[in-house]
Amino acid sequence: MLLTRLPRGRYIGALAVLLVIVVVLSGIGAHYPHDWWLENALVLGFIAFLAATYRRLPLSRVSYTLIFLFLCLHETGAHWTYSEVPYNDWTRTLFGTSLNDMLGWQRNHFDRLVHFSYGLLLAYPVREVFVRVAEARGLWAYFLPLDVTMSTSMIYELIEWLAAEAFGGELGAAYLGTQGDIWDAHKDMLLATTGAMIAMLITAALNVRFQRDFAREFVDSLRVKGRAPLGEDEIERMRRG
Repeated sequence: MLLTRLPRGRYIGALAVLLVIVVVLSGIGAHYPHDWWLENALVLGFIAFLAATYRRLPLSRVSYTLIFLFLCLHETGAHWTYSEVPYNDWTRTLFGTSLNDMLGWQRNHFDRLVHFSYGLLLAYPVREVFVRVAEARGLWAYFLPLDVTMSTSMIYELIEWLAAEAFGGELGAAYLGTQGDIWDAHKDMLLATTGAMIAMLITAALNVRFQRDFAREFVDSLRVKGRAPLGEDEIERMRRG
């Protein structure tokens, strides 16, 4: 496999340089500069977190590659704003007709693609953290990344709403990007969840193929480990202890 033959440091360093270039190019001539900064506030914090944890918790090349691909999609949306990415112009140039015309779409669906990709591309890196830090096994190694995808998708929709309320006007509308769809947030969360489910099903299929103790680990993860109830019983045990 090509990824395993490349030196880890060199490969990840190359991804980091490429990502800096992508972010800079995204910011140059951004259609809504203030929206670009809003779109990248969380991204810059996330990149700083990855850099700070690199020595203590270096992820796999696969995880870093998936994160890089997602951030490239995000930066594309940040440059034009999600609702105005001109993918129809690109397909019209390549194929002579727009993608919306080919598929019968009425709105710009780039934001839908990114929300779906959020689950599809980032669920595996989240799973790697759960497996290596929390020692998640069996069912929980697949359910927890899905759970995190769903909860963070909800949190992001709340952040979008609060930002739109705070800034209002054209900036708020550009950041929110609902394009008149009152169910936009619900559909975005559904797409992210669907992407994460697909990612976890693919991961599970690979583990079924290559992990010899897959079935035993899965069944063991469902066994009750602690017989004693928690809640008030645990409080009483801690008080006495």
